[in-house]
Amino acid sequence: MNAMPFRVEVPERDLDDLRARLRRTRWPENETVDDWSQGVPAAYLRVLCLYWADTYDWRAAESRLNSFPQFRTEIDGLGIHYLHVRSPHPDALPLVLTHGWPGSVFEFLDVIGPLTDPVAHGADAADAFHVVVPSLPGYGFSDKPTETGWSVQRIADAWIHLMNSLGYQRYGAQGSDWGTSITTLMGLKAPERLAGIHLVPPLAAPDPTTFGDLTPFEQKSLADLERAQIDGSGYANQQATRPQTIGYALVDSPVALCAWIVEKFQAWTDYDGDPELALSRDAMLDDITLYWLTGTGASSARLYWESLAYVSNWFAGSTAEPVTVPTGCSIFPHETPRPSRRWAERRFTDIRYWNELERGGHFAAFEQPGVFTEEVRSFFRLVR
Repeated sequence: MNAMPFRVEVPERDLDDLRARLRRTRWPENETVDDWSQGVPAAYLRVLCLYWADTYDWRAAESRLNSFPQFRTEIDGLGIHYLHVRSPHPDALPLVLTHGWPGSVFEFLDVIGPLTDPVAHGADAADAFHVVVPSLPGYGFSDKPTETGWSVQRIADAWIHLMNSLGYQRYGAQGSDWGTSITTLMGLKAPERLAGIHLVPPLAAPDPTTFGDLTPFEQKSLADLERAQIDGSGYANQQATRPQTIGYALVDSPVALCAWIVEKFQAWTDYDGDPELALSRDAMLDDITLYWLTGTGASSARLYWESLAYVSNWFAGSTAEPVTVPTGCSIFPHETPRPSRRWAERRFTDIRYWNELERGGHFAAFEQPGVFTEEVRSFFRLVR
């Protein structure tokens, strides 16, 4: 594989342009409610964007990203960016971590050290991993597809190719959001290579045969799934049907991009509606600024056009093809969907690890890096 070392070096003029655009924003009037029910409140967004323009330091984020070995390679005609951090421990298990939307490789920066060098973080060398963190096509510093067809299935094939090209014949895979689907597909496509897959959460449809005898967990899961479909799916419908239309705003207006993503940090994290209790202001802006500087608001949204209909049935409709590779499942309480184990077992036939956590939401590694690290270790101890 012709992999080239990569460093992030954003021109200062791009940062100057960002700040200038933020300062000349044409703001709408305030919302007519006193909560987030109409979207991101204007008062909150004004404060956040003022901080973004005047205080936030992209260079610190850039330096942190560049502290990890990064590469770019071509897979199936597309340039793919990835972090590849080898463990100092020779028996480490290779592991590929896959993000989703509106995430990025920034989600995993706090867990790379503990996963690759557990001894340096007070843990056991037997839990060490060689970690690979790719940027999805159309995200971050990966190339933007110029033709249709870059679906979750094709990305799974690309990740299998990537791991093979790195010399890893047996490895683990972990994912959340789009990464859950991609990781599951890797288990279907290359079960002989996968030591196991760890999913946050597994995607499995509710079992209608259980509806007459639902547990409290299942009742709440169904209620939250219905609520999300009614009140929280507008972004997905837009990105799945007209990603180009919303893309103009996301690529041209940093305030539009910020609102589009911060809404999800608020809705999908686990601290009573205040996103800054779950993620620091700088952490959120690291992720948002990456989308801005790479101009990936439109290209990242197109993955919904490519794959949302296919994946939606996995957690809301019929149960898809069975997955037989060893599977670990971590269910964070503010995630949607949250299948019960008996629903998940209809699809994932070899669940070795199941845990329902007390805190955390959709961005598990970002919000709860310590908990996430221990979840990954706990599962892969069973399948190494």
